[in-house]
Amino acid sequence: MNAQAWPLPFWIAHRGAGKLAPENTLAAFRLGAQHGYRAFECDVKLSSDGIPFLLHDATLERTSNGQGVAGDLPWATLSRLDAGSWHSRAFAGEPLPSLEALARFIIGNRYAFNIEIKPTPGQALLTGQVVGREVLRLWADSGLAPLFSSFEPEALQGARETAPDIPRGLLLDNLREGWLAEAQALGCAAVISNYRLMDQPTVDAIHAAGMKALVYTVNDAEAAQALIARGVDGIITDAVDCFSPA
Repeated sequence: MNAQAWPLPFWIAHRGAGKLAPENTLAAFRLGAQHGYRAFECDVKLSSDGIPFLLHDATLERTSNGQGVAGDLPWATLSRLDAGSWHSRAFAGEPLPSLEALARFIIGNRYAFNIEIKPTPGQALLTGQVVGREVLRLWADSGLAPLFSSFEPEALQGARETAPDIPRGLLLDNLREGWLAEAQALGCAAVISNYRLMDQPTVDAIHAAGMKALVYTVNDAEAAQALIARGVDGIITDAVDCFSPA
């Protein structure tokens, strides 16, 4: 596994294919790839029996036919849920994928990958530790490495403990006091912020600290051009049908 080089190209598809398919499903990643994307972002949390799987919310109602806190259920139950019908009839029956299932798709196609560690509340450190171990196992012979990211510093610390050589990025939805020092203390390779926060001084501060400056979720061409002019290093987008990753 080559964990030293920066793993991502400039354009990254959000949750597989943005809003064109049910987020965080294999169908979404396949559709994003059909639009030419070769780098993808997803959200990963743990089932009650410790299996990393893809889901953004803590609860199941918005993006599946399940109910309750996803992390309270075993993988055998989660794997049988319908995670596609909520989006459209075309995706009815699409399952929640495990990280292992998605890894086979990502590695088999030599795609770049950003794993957002999205822990169930109270499980940040454990989720980071487990995801770190699983990534080392799954990507071991691939010659590739993903990027870990999280809004939860404790999750990044967990990933650092079990997979210290996999690069990390601190996600920010506000520029709280000490954010840059926090990213440095976690040994981050990147800061990934809401695109509205990434003005020129912020880009410059991140670069001066030796880190990459990335933004989410940019779906407007004018905003994208302004961020490119400021020198950002990557854009995460839902608009895979509008922005060419080339």
